[in-house]
Amino acid sequence: MNDFSGQPKATVPLEPRYEEADTVKAEDVRSYLLKHPEFFNHHPDLLERMHIPHQQKGSVSLVELQSEQYRKKLRQLNYKLNQLIGVAKQNEKIYRVYTDLNVQLLTCKSVAEIQLKLEEVLQEQLSLSAVVIRMFKGPLALPELQRKLITEKRFKQSSFFFGRLSQHEKQLLFGDQAADSVALISLGEKNDMGLVGVGSADATHFTPDMDTLLLKQLQQVLNIVVPDLLGY
Repeated sequence: MNDFSGQPKATVPLEPRYEEADTVKAEDVRSYLLKHPEFFNHHPDLLERMHIPHQQKGSVSLVELQSEQYRKKLRQLNYKLNQLIGVAKQNEKIYRVYTDLNVQLLTCKSVAEIQLKLEEVLQEQLSLSAVVIRMFKGPLALPELQRKLITEKRFKQSSFFFGRLSQHEKQLLFGDQAADSVALISLGEKNDMGLVGVGSADATHFTPDMDTLLLKQLQQVLNIVVPDLLGY
C-alpha cells in the first residue's frame, strides 16, 4: 500500500503477537517463586483465587492441592514407619530365638540332640524348611572328596555361605528336604570339623548380602560344644 508520495506505507500491527507481548516465561515465574518462598505469605488472597487443573476433581484451589499433597506424603511416611516397626519387631523376635537357642545348645549331650534342638527352634519357630549337621569326621561323616569340593567351593573366602546350591549339593546335604536357598555355617577353626546347613523353601530368603551376626554367635557356640561331644 502506497501513500500520496508514492513511497510504500509501513504496516503497523493493531495488536502485538502473543510471543512478543508475553515477555514473562513460565520458567521465570518458577525461579522467582523458588527464590521468594514467602511470596504467598504477602499475598494470601491469591491462594484461594488460583485454581489448578485436577484429573479427578476438575479444578481445585492451590491450598486444597497443597493439603492433598501433604496428606499423601503423610500417608506414605506412615506406611514406611509401619514397615520399619514391623521389621524391627521381626528382628527382635529372631534375635530372641537365636539367643535362647544358644543357651539351650550349651546343655546338649550329643550331636543328635543338637540336631533335634536346631530343628525344633529354627523350623518350628522361624518356619525354615530344613536344618542339618554334617560332620567331617566319624562314622556318618561326608566322604572326603565331597567334603573337599563343598569346602573349597562354598567356604573359600568365608566361613559362611548364603544363596543357592547346585542340585547335587542340595541332595548331598539336605536329601529330599526343601532347600531352595540356604545358609551354610562352617564349623572348626580351619573349616575342618563340619557344617550346619539351614534351608528355606523360599528361593530369595537367604541372599549373599545377609548379615552374619546371629549366625556367627551360633557358630561360636557350636565350635565350643561339638568338639567336647566328639572328643576332638
